[in-house]
Amino acid sequence: MGEIIAELLLIWEELKFWKKKKERRKFEEENNLPKKLMFRTSTLILLFAMGFIIVARIIGFFYFSDKGTDETEEKIAQITTILNEEKKDLGIYPEELKIIIRNNPLRQNITLDYWKNEFHYEQLDYGLNYVLKSKGKDGILGSEDDISGKKKLALTQPKHDTDFRFKN
Repeated sequence: MGEIIAELLLIWEELKFWKKKKERRKFEEENNLPKKLMFRTSTLILLFAMGFIIVARIIGFFYFSDKGTDETEEKIAQITTILNEEKKDLGIYPEELKIIIRNNPLRQNITLDYWKNEFHYEQLDYGLNYVLKSKGKDGILGSEDDISGKKKLALTQPKHDTDFRFKN
């Protein structure tokens, strides 16, 4: 029933457009005017919608292009916090990254980056240090798009007190 009503409305709009166009052409002939370009209402709506979609895609491409990198850096910062807690409790970093999940359903996907690649985790110096990297968008370790937590960690690590203004 809705389709029939929609079709009738479209036919009604077409009839109104052709009547308006016929009147405009008659006016142009009587007053010796050049023909004006006229568009149907449905065509204008379609052109506007297509333009809106194209502009939204362009803006979205530039605005959200670093979304994967940002989310991966945030996840690396979370993992770093968890790893530091592990070292504080046990004295060493875990041998495998999967150990930090500990049957916690909220941490099920913590070992995956934005592109669903496993993080590269390597325990160094018998558990005293570690390397944590994302393979990046291409999924290949050692390429240009690899992400390490250094950017976020520099912001989250406490800074040394170098401001001497408050000291007597």
